Amino acid sequence: MSKSLRLPEKWFRRGLWLVSVVFASFLIGLGGLVVGNLPQVAPTQEVEDFIPAADAQPVKAALQAARKTEREAERARDTARLKYDAEKARYSAARETFDNWVATRRATDRPEQDADLLRRTRALDALKQAEDQARQLLEQQDQSSLAAAQAVAQSESEWSALRDAAYPQWQERMRAVELRVFLYRLAITLPLLVLAGWLFVKQRKSTWWPFVWGFIFFALFAFFVELVPYLPDYGGYVRYIVGIVLTVLLGRYAILALNRYLERQKLQEALPEVQRREELSYDVALERLAKSVCPGCERPVDVKNTEIDFCPHCGIGLFDHCGACQTRKSAFSRFCHACGEPAKAVLAQPLKP
Repeated sequence: MSKSLRLPEKWFRRGLWLVSVVFASFLIGLGGLVVGNLPQVAPTQEVEDFIPAADAQPVKAALQAARKTEREAERARDTARLKYDAEKARYSAARETFDNWVATRRATDRPEQDADLLRRTRALDALKQAEDQARQLLEQQDQSSLAAAQAVAQSESEWSALRDAAYPQWQERMRAVELRVFLYRLAITLPLLVLAGWLFVKQRKSTWWPFVWGFIFFALFAFFVELVPYLPDYGGYVRYIVGIVLTVLLGRYAILALNRYLERQKLQEALPEVQRREELSYDVALERLAKSVCPGCERPVDVKNTEIDFCPHCGIGLFDHCGACQTRKSAFSRFCHACGEPAKAVLAQPLKP
């Protein structure tokens, strides 16, 4: 059909399609704001909200206390480790100094009477004792930290058991909320979809078709983007039921449309050729011929075969010869493409614009 359109008409149509898309985008933006500003169907709930308070309070209190004890035990263990490391380092340094002093001092005949050696030995023993005490304290803190960690693990296990018991009730609640959200969105989008279907059937070729198609795009977006992702899935039943209903409706419409089309074509083919040409649009005729289809019955025809002047299916004339120059041309052309002579009076009946 685009081959029969004038160049300005092509650009106007492209501009009108752009208007349709822009109109649809504004409608989609407005619809998104409306949906976003709707009040929430239900407050957000977690699994913990469905645990009985009588069961949750003791476990939560025990868990908090255990975690607090664990944090305190970890801090005390870190402090004890720092102290142990410091005492160990002091003893190691003192031991190294003592060994060096013993190696360089002059040995005496009676070392037990050497006051300096005894003093150094007692100091080293004191440092070793302080290191042992720091190590024992660290071991005690390790035990306390381990006990606190085990208490936390026990409390978390009890809390996890309570969550598992409340999970089915929470899941049932979430399904109910999803269904309510779906029904609210369906109540908004279904009328839009019905109106879009009516506009498609009745108004898609009207003067205001850009706005009609813009609204259709908006309705399709609202259905497939705003509604379908929220479709609840109760074992897939809702999804498949919706699919079956839509398939039956679309299939029924397609079957009835096909039967009406075939019946209409039979009636058209029974009419005289002149009347058929009067009811045939000029642009539609050129479009069908460009697709190697008969303009009258829409059956395939080899239009490149120069020996075929009439449709072998319905008998309508496809090609004739110019009355002035005898050039073979389309019977639907209003003028001869070779000399510009108007078409013959019999085969050039006024076609619908």
